[in-house]
Amino acid sequence: MNVPVFLARKVRHAPEGSFSATVTRIGIASIALGLGVLIVAFSVLYGFKNTIQQKIFLFGAHLQVSKFTNNMSYEDTALPLTTRLYRDSTRIPGVRHIQAVAQKAGILKTKEELAGVVLKGVGKDYDWNLFRGSLVAGTVPEVGADTGNGSTQLLLSQYMANQLQVNVGDNVPLYFLGNPPRARKMTVVGIYETGLEEVDKTVALGDIRLIQRLNKWGPDSVGTYEIFVNDFTRVEQTAARVFDVLSPDMRLTRVTDQYRPLFDWMVLLDRNMVILLSLITFVASFNMVSVLIVLMMERTPMIGLLKALGGPNSLIRGMFVFVGLNMVTWGLLIGNVVGLGICFLQDRFKLIPLDPKNYFMSYVPIVWDWPTILALNGATILLIALVLWIPTIVVNRIQPVKALAFKK
Repeated sequence: MNVPVFLARKVRHAPEGSFSATVTRIGIASIALGLGVLIVAFSVLYGFKNTIQQKIFLFGAHLQVSKFTNNMSYEDTALPLTTRLYRDSTRIPGVRHIQAVAQKAGILKTKEELAGVVLKGVGKDYDWNLFRGSLVAGTVPEVGADTGNGSTQLLLSQYMANQLQVNVGDNVPLYFLGNPPRARKMTVVGIYETGLEEVDKTVALGDIRLIQRLNKWGPDSVGTYEIFVNDFTRVEQTAARVFDVLSPDMRLTRVTDQYRPLFDWMVLLDRNMVILLSLITFVASFNMVSVLIVLMMERTPMIGLLKALGGPNSLIRGMFVFVGLNMVTWGLLIGNVVGLGICFLQDRFKLIPLDPKNYFMSYVPIVWDWPTILALNGATILLIALVLWIPTIVVNRIQPVKALAFKK
């Protein structure tokens, strides 16, 4: 028989309504509340970061390669598709996908309104998977069709569609600056919304061959290579490998530099989470120490009797550690049910809305990161198990004679 476990069972089954039972419930509730809050907090944090990153990656690939130029406008300098980087990109470790794009500034004009726009031309190699989640109406343009002038289909943002008062299926003239100015009649086939104001106000998507024709480029000339990596956390290592195969006239840009304010904001979120984690851990640990000390005070006569009968201090300490671990078990069970339940309800029913103008999304996002959830449970068990030994040190100083005479 494991004597500490046997005694711990007797101790934790306090009479209903007693002070020990109340204190035990407080201890369990503090652990459950702390773990539940941590699960929800990490799920929401990762949800925010993942949602914002995916929106950024719609228009800012992990890595971008362009020609060196002193031109600070939206006009691209021709970059050939015959480079070693574009041809052998799949052989570079860490690179998942490469696509060629080009951009050109213009003006969209209707009878009542006009709006400046940057037309981003894309081709057959463009990955639309990220973009489809941001579509609010219509579909993506058909690019690479076998027509002479390139597709005239256009994908606008919801902001520009509202400003110009156009809908899916409407035709709208697009003017490109030049001498003389040139115009193309574009057909709106889709409307997107990212919530990123600087993107929604300026960028529209169309066929890259239209820009190639306007710039008098050949079919093998583009403006920029957009590169996506397998693991964004290792983007610096992949960027170094890509840099090794660049020509001297090429420039490499990281998305973290292009959208530095947003990534700095996400770093600030991580720091705030560390502070929150530290505070919750401290409160939960302090509560467990307080609960055990109260239980030990109530069981002082029992401790004195066990010592008088020859029970070693290690047996008595082990008994209270098992009492604490039992509370931890119940706290973890309840905390996981509450935390995961709240995350499930928010993920399924979108109960908590947000203002897209301030948060770049319309509701609180949830990401199910199971390794992190398991790590939170493991860290809670390990930390509180270590903290539980602190109050049991008091057992060494309790004298049997005084303990047997102790009155509650």
